[in-house]
Amino acid sequence: MRDQEAILSSFLEKADNDDRLLPSHVSLFTALYYLLRKTGSKNTVKISRKKLMPLAKIHSISTYHRCISDLTAFNYIIYQPSYDHYLGSMVTFPT
Repeated sequence: MRDQEAILSSFLEKADNDDRLLPSHVSLFTALYYLLRKTGSKNTVKISRKKLMPLAKIHSISTYHRCISDLTAFNYIIYQPSYDHYLGSMVTFPT
């Protein structure tokens, strides 16, 4: 549980000074963090766009992909796409 709390604290500290982040980025990160907490995993969660978009209140597929790409490029997450909707993609939160 403490590791998960550190993930959120670290994100909020970094996001506070990151002018590149939009509300959609924060919303998506929050949804990812929620899924991590729900699964009880330490720092990796299996995701699907179909479940994440409504949870993050993102309605556009292009916005979703831009936010995932940006969060990866900005080193907030490590995204490993699977391209198989049965397997799901993986997101790891760097420690």
